[in-house]
Amino acid sequence: MRRASTLASSVLSRTLTSTLHDGGALSTIKHRFLLASLYSTTSNTGSSHSRRIFNPFSSSLGVAGALVSAAAAASLSQDVLAKEPPRAELVPKEVVLYQYEACPFCNKVKAYLDYYDIPYKVVEVNPISKKEIKWSDYKKVPILMVDGEQLVDSSAIIDKLGNKIHGKEIVESASDKDDDDEEMKWRRWVDNHLVHVLSPNIYRNTSEALESFDYITSNGNFSFAEKITVKYAGAAAMYFVSKKLKKKYNITDERAALYEAAETWVDALNGREFLALHNLSKLPCDRYLWDVLFVQQGGQSQTLADLAVFGVLRPIRYLRSGRDMVEQTRIGDWYTRMESSVGGDPQG
Repeated sequence: MRRASTLASSVLSRTLTSTLHDGGALSTIKHRFLLASLYSTTSNTGSSHSRRIFNPFSSSLGVAGALVSAAAAASLSQDVLAKEPPRAELVPKEVVLYQYEACPFCNKVKAYLDYYDIPYKVVEVNPISKKEIKWSDYKKVPILMVDGEQLVDSSAIIDKLGNKIHGKEIVESASDKDDDDEEMKWRRWVDNHLVHVLSPNIYRNTSEALESFDYITSNGNFSFAEKITVKYAGAAAMYFVSKKLKKKYNITDERAALYEAAETWVDALNGREFLALHNLSKLPCDRYLWDVLFVQQGGQSQTLADLAVFGVLRPIRYLRSGRDMVEQTRIGDWYTRMESSVGGDPQG
């Protein structure tokens, strides 16, 4: 038995070594089938409970199997949690973002750029004069200039930039479709619902409106006179705009609407660290083993929906509305995970 154990351990060791030296998705797939070969699940007769047996070797191989499983899971975790920078030749040479510091759509684009480690320059637009975008026929922000090409509308910017930085490498398959549908559903929810509850909260009263514009002017490249004008004129204007938005979207209680949106998102996560498991979770494998060795070690990757929700919430996170949201809802843990993985300016 000892000889059999030694032989099996040797085989497992060679398999793991080979797996760890392969790259990319192929490496991850090998990890998954390696794990699947180690464990299987059977049901006890007359019982709804399951027992997990080591297969096909005897229990004397438990230590070797555990070591292999832990190493594979750790490698899986590293593969998935690592940022996904584009190939160097696909990274744009010059990226300039024209933005308002507190604009949720602008911050959605910044979250995407930060996550993929794409260097970019920020031009803060004066919300009163808009002199920084006089050259453009498009008079809204964000505007993203990518190697001289103008991209507009935050969701379209992300889609087009994604095509640029990933080249032709993205391959869609039927197994990806369900995940993509869920991702798109929540991206639309961000654009059509979540963003509309933000302004009524940010500019809920005069003190919160001034707090927001104090933050905006402290980050923008404004002269002293411009700072005063933007802060007080902008705060007053947005206070009244927020009241119109509140009426337009039938919001009776700003904070309640914000808290409900935050809880809706947490419910969508359904206990996951991010919106969806990595698509490789669809490969055949013992569900228990997957959960223990992969999910519990953080083996989940951010979707574009995660980045969108995080991006639009980032400018309010450290304002009064954002602090209230984190204190009164369950969204704080997810936000902290996103803040850690996306990087960039933690203050938005």
